[in-house]
Amino acid sequence: MDKAILRRLSENARVPFSTVAKELGISNTMVHQRVNKLRQMGILENATFRLNAKALGYTTEAITRIDVANAKFIPKIVRELEKIPEIIECTNISGKYALLVKVMARDNGHLRDILYGKIHDLDGVIGTDTNISFETSFQKNIALI
Repeated sequence: MDKAILRRLSENARVPFSTVAKELGISNTMVHQRVNKLRQMGILENATFRLNAKALGYTTEAITRIDVANAKFIPKIVRELEKIPEIIECTNISGKYALLVKVMARDNGHLRDILYGKIHDLDGVIGTDTNISFETSFQKNIALI
């Protein structure tokens, strides 16, 4: 039952619980109880609206790998990256680069300003390697197995 509820909510997080209950043939109370339990377990996170960055004028999307001088700098760098509004995702990765960030910029000039005026200025950052994304082909939730 939990998987069925999760599948339905992952399609549309704003669907009324009463609709989910009716579709699954269970009570509205059962849906509320299961959703609360899934939240407590950390499986279901808060539903939010996803903003369309391109519609808001951010036409350049880039993936940037960040090289750091020493792993001890990573926590501080991550805290500083989080303050940069154009960075919408940050991942700690293995290999030559320590961090990977997704950057949304208004245009290539704005991207350059973010890279050289914000990221490169952070203590412990040695350099970056950036690729511009032409488009995001798809995004999805993890499969329920």
